[in-house]
Amino acid sequence: MHEELKHQVALSSRILAAAGHGDLIWGHTSVRDPEGKGVWIKAAGWGLDEVTAERVHLVDEDGALVMGDGQPHSECAIHTEIMAARPDVGAVVHTHPPHAVALAALGQELKAVSHAANLFTPPGVPRFTRTADLILTRELGAAVAQSLGDRNALFLVNHGIVTVGRDVKEATVAAVVLERACQQQLLTATGGGWPTWSPPEESLAKREHIYHDAAVASVWDYLVRQLPTRKGE
Repeated sequence: MHEELKHQVALSSRILAAAGHGDLIWGHTSVRDPEGKGVWIKAAGWGLDEVTAERVHLVDEDGALVMGDGQPHSECAIHTEIMAARPDVGAVVHTHPPHAVALAALGQELKAVSHAANLFTPPGVPRFTRTADLILTRELGAAVAQSLGDRNALFLVNHGIVTVGRDVKEATVAAVVLERACQQQLLTATGGGWPTWSPPEESLAKREHIYHDAAVASVWDYLVRQLPTRKGE
């Protein structure tokens, strides 16, 4: 079981890197430990594209190392506090994708100008503005969880994003799609004219038609197929 969880975190990490979420050694995916011992997350010091199962470890609710090797990330509280607040969440992604960071910094609401944004709006992506610094304490992690609420994504303004899902597939696909949605909106804004977007009722219908469980699983499988094969993975 542990090896499979580590494998999932490694795959998610490399998928995110390939999708443009890489930021040197920062950013992380976590998966809830089924025995309630904490979260499985990559060790600090590695880029998303470098993560293998051997570079994934288990940390507890205080961010202390429980199993595995390496230095824990300082922002583990993002993951542990969201999972404490959301029993429905099995995986959390936190990255710094450039288009999402830019859109949030501009103060723009995410609009359904393409298929991508319909995964998040309505009611839209909430914004965490208490600090743009690292989330270094459990108290700040709890504040992030409160801002996320029952949604599947959150802008950490001037910092990055958080996405969640019932499993690593949902959380990872949400992160990939959110960055694509933000990129499309920024691109649309450069064209001048009068942008349009789907109204709420159409967005909800598109979400059901496009992002049903089978489609999300298929997107995950596609993203995995695009990764270079690694020995032992």
